[in-house]
Amino acid sequence: MIVINFDEYNINRKNILQDLPTSVFVYPTDTIYGIGCNALDEKLVQKIRQIKKTAQPFSIIVPSKEWIYENCVVTEEAEEWIRKLPGPYTLVLRLKNIKAVAKNVHNVKDNNITIGVRMPNHWFLALSYTLKMPIVTTSANIPGQDFMTSLEDLDLSIRNHVDYVFYDGPKKGVPSTIIHLEGEKVEVTPRHELRLIHKKIQFPLNEITLTRKK
Repeated sequence: MIVINFDEYNINRKNILQDLPTSVFVYPTDTIYGIGCNALDEKLVQKIRQIKKTAQPFSIIVPSKEWIYENCVVTEEAEEWIRKLPGPYTLVLRLKNIKAVAKNVHNVKDNNITIGVRMPNHWFLALSYTLKMPIVTTSANIPGQDFMTSLEDLDLSIRNHVDYVFYDGPKKGVPSTIIHLEGEKVEVTPRHELRLIHKKIQFPLNEITLTRKK
């Protein structure tokens, strides 16, 4: 396991970007720490399922809003929520391109394939954008246990099976709000009141140029 902070990533950016499509990694978002991988690689997705011991569908971080329009069914209601991105939301949409992610990522319900998409308001989004690669996003904890808040409390069963940890310091956020846009009615499922300060970032992201908070 290699621990990388923001500055170390910038220094070693080229080599890290080469490794990520074949790696499993823990990373920060605008809410909590997640664990992820290349969402196109079925074997890596299965590895995360084994690490977390879960069969629940995963959401993904997407490279751009264009990716959403190309691969998902976007209604007028969904367009309104897409305008709010990047942000602390997971938009659940019907997937129209089944090859957009590995088949063990999404959820199949009533013959419809649905997928949760994220664009976190965080510098880590730039990695997905640069690689043009969707990234599995699920909390970096074992189901039923506490969320990772610092490197020290990262569960050993996760720590021992990941290639990289992108560490951003202690993070005590809450999971993103889920917006169900796959049905006839829009359903909003906040998981906790968000008390986070979000710094709006420019998009698209060609390079990471944000200044870390002191």
